[in-house]
Amino acid sequence: MATTPPSPDLTPDQALSRLPELTVVDVRTPGEYAAGHVPGAHNIPVDALHRALAALRAADGELLLVCASGARAERARAVLAAHGIPAATLTGGTRGWAERGHELHRPRGTSRATWAMERQVRFTAGSAVLVGLGLGLLHPAWLVLSAGVAGGLVFSALTDTCGMAAVLLKLPHNRPRPADLDATLARLGSARG
Repeated sequence: MATTPPSPDLTPDQALSRLPELTVVDVRTPGEYAAGHVPGAHNIPVDALHRALAALRAADGELLLVCASGARAERARAVLAAHGIPAATLTGGTRGWAERGHELHRPRGTSRATWAMERQVRFTAGSAVLVGLGLGLLHPAWLVLSAGVAGGLVFSALTDTCGMAAVLLKLPHNRPRPADLDATLARLGSARG
């Protein structure tokens, strides 16, 4: 466990130079992680953090939380801080990392690659709006579906939250297999030795 509190954010270049001393935790979905992650990152989705608290508290080195752009890593940092576990986040997430030209690792033989959560939300929201508009031709009451999605997107932008993403995270392709999470926690535990 780190003896000094970490800085709240590390740039991709700072993180690269300190990578050997960091315990990197990617809080995205397993599919997003499989599509490319910071070298050496452990995949613990943000909604599984509570199960990983003991392992993260005992992890060697400073914790660095990573997601696609930084929003989920910030949420994860708040969860950890509430349990007395200090952590830093990667500025710009894996997008920022890749934009700086740093290598992303991809597991070999992974068939679980899924769309990034932002892309899943855009697809679902767009589909719901189109369905609402199409059904609105049959009966005007269906236009409420499109209006509801539009209102949800505005609310999401104003509050920097996303209810649709919270729902999509519950889908099987976005959840870690219990064995995968157990293996990740075991790797975190063995890194201490």
